[in-house]
Amino acid sequence: MATSEAASGSGTHRPHPAPLAGRRVRVAVIGTGAIARDSHLPALARLAEEGETELVAAVDIDAASVESFRAVAGGDLHGYTDLDRMLQEQRPDLVVICTPPTLHRDQTVAALRAGAWVWCEKPPVPSLADFDAIEAEEGRDGGPYASIVFQHRFGSGTRHVRRLLAERAMGRPLVAHCQTTWYRDTAYYAVPWRGRWGTEGGGPAMGHGIHQMDLLLDLLGPWSEVRAMAGRLVHDVETEDVSTALVRFANGAMATVVNSVLSPDEVSRIRIDCERATVELTHLYGHRNDDWRITPARDVPTAEAATWQDFGADVPSSHLEQLRELVASMRAGQRPRSSGEDGRTSLELIAALYKSAFTDATVRAGEIGPGDPFHSAMHGGAPGWAPAPAAPPAAADEEAAA
Repeated sequence: MATSEAASGSGTHRPHPAPLAGRRVRVAVIGTGAIARDSHLPALARLAEEGETELVAAVDIDAASVESFRAVAGGDLHGYTDLDRMLQEQRPDLVVICTPPTLHRDQTVAALRAGAWVWCEKPPVPSLADFDAIEAEEGRDGGPYASIVFQHRFGSGTRHVRRLLAERAMGRPLVAHCQTTWYRDTAYYAVPWRGRWGTEGGGPAMGHGIHQMDLLLDLLGPWSEVRAMAGRLVHDVETEDVSTALVRFANGAMATVVNSVLSPDEVSRIRIDCERATVELTHLYGHRNDDWRITPARDVPTAEAATWQDFGADVPSSHLEQLRELVASMRAGQRPRSSGEDGRTSLELIAALYKSAFTDATVRAGEIGPGDPFHSAMHGGAPGWAPAPAAPPAAADEEAAA
């Protein structure tokens, strides 16, 4: 993808092209691969049916991929292989980024400087420094803002449980477990950008478990400290292929977190033991009301426990539900959930997990800032984990000659 002048730091904010009241939100998709086609396109099509959005452009360095995406999407969709040109010609209100993580920072900054809001697939960027650079480019009053695709936060189940926890209906949360135990084979890591710090930003903690960790934080609130371990047990990669962590929350609750790509019996799970009930969510890549279970303590009155089971109409977690809320935030000129500090908290927890695992120390919230090596890279330059430096040209030439 072309790197724009705006993305390189010499551009300036442009005014929003027009108020959103009374018209559809103009959307452009950057990156036309599987996640764009399978998850974002159906969500955009549904909101288009509801009169909320209009897909106006698609961008990818692969012209053939753009053309096939246009054929699937239908309508008067403009195709581009150059991001700058698309931003200049189409002036979208919202840019949806579905490219590999290493491209997210520059593409997000370019879109923000063009006056567009951004909805970016996870992981948002490879480091906290990159996230902070994006925050610095956001609008200060009414946008544009950049948000992260954390669709597991959205839907009726999460909304119901979040309310019960916030109201302390089930008592204080005490003990939690957050599990993302998935399976990825060697063919998965044959894709060149996977398993590398520079292009993926991290291993399963960053690319897979981030969804469940974000959901846990959304339910329990701020974390305060973490102690972790990480390992490469199977795959020949730069990053980890498994990690475990102990997390303490500001409210006193304690949690275990497991992220793995080594687990043939795949499951995503969150369990929260409160004073008066246990809440458990078991699913894989998305959840609905039936995936949640609330088990009351033995002394809870039956009538009260019955109210906890009323999740309302079943609205599954999905890109659609998050996009619907994002568009509402855009129309209101309000910062959306999973952006700014609310979006940063999950990335900060992952950075702390890596720092703890690679330095054998407890890491506290707020301690990773500019000047800390784990602020600029998730591996923190740690021996045995940081990428090996490239051989000097002279040494490489001598090696070849030998």
